[in-house]
Amino acid sequence: MKALLVAEYRDGQLLGSYQELMGFARQLGADYAMFLVGSSAALPAFEGTLYLADAAQVGDYNPDAHKHMLLSAIEQEQPDYVVFSHSSYGWDLAPRVACNLQASQISEVVEIKDGTMVVPVCNAKLRRQVTPNTPVTVVTLQAGAFGLAEPPTGNPEVKEITTDVLGSITFTGYEQAEAGGVDLSKSEVIVSAGRGVGKPENMSIIGDLAKALGGDYGASRPVVDSEWVEHNRQVGTTGQTVSPKLYVACGISGAIQHLAGMKKSEFIVAVNTDKDAPISEVADVLVVADLKQFVPALTEKLKDG
Repeated sequence: MKALLVAEYRDGQLLGSYQELMGFARQLGADYAMFLVGSSAALPAFEGTLYLADAAQVGDYNPDAHKHMLLSAIEQEQPDYVVFSHSSYGWDLAPRVACNLQASQISEVVEIKDGTMVVPVCNAKLRRQVTPNTPVTVVTLQAGAFGLAEPPTGNPEVKEITTDVLGSITFTGYEQAEAGGVDLSKSEVIVSAGRGVGKPENMSIIGDLAKALGGDYGASRPVVDSEWVEHNRQVGTTGQTVSPKLYVACGISGAIQHLAGMKKSEFIVAVNTDKDAPISEVADVLVVADLKQFVPALTEKLKDG
């Protein structure tokens, strides 16, 4: 079994998400090569073949040119899987490649189970297992779902790849998104609420604890989707990625999409009635309790201290 992993390069930087692609391939038990439109000054660390195109010539974003070069690499490698990150780059390029190859596409894979791909459904509240039925399968991976136990090492064997395809799009550069609302990425302490908070009126106890700790409050996607708090306080792959010194997760089960947005926090405290909730796997401290009782009690203790 063989996989071709599509690494990403953005604004002069190789993105670390290529390591998640490697983690997926290893779990799958597949040999792998890699494709990158980037720079020889920033190469992924691994032992294997790297098909490298120069981003300075074709641009960081040029779907027609990138697709043409990627199809050339696929022709040479003959992989069973072509693997992208579930990112804006992957969303754009993966279906173009799948259509060209007449291949199955499985989007937002979060797990491999019994040799099949697991993907979220019903707004990530349920999961289903998917088996492809074509010789080649195009896959996109949910951020944070796969990884390596240790940072990769090694130097790839580089095969330069070029194209005469110009495409109809001209890449001109990156523009910083306008900041709006609270910027949780700069917060040193974050207290976040999940579905376990129960009702919007209970959000006040989360805000009170955040204030007592000298931090800000955030929320998981279900809380934001319920319109209990504004979207700019959402933590996760569809919200903000944060890395505070202290992260307190209140009533958050720990869906992969949320964990990907906060797992780099220095110290994680989880408050949950379920001791086996996925959040317990990343928490430094797990408090098995009803947050509606524990959080106000902790807030009062902090105020008294």
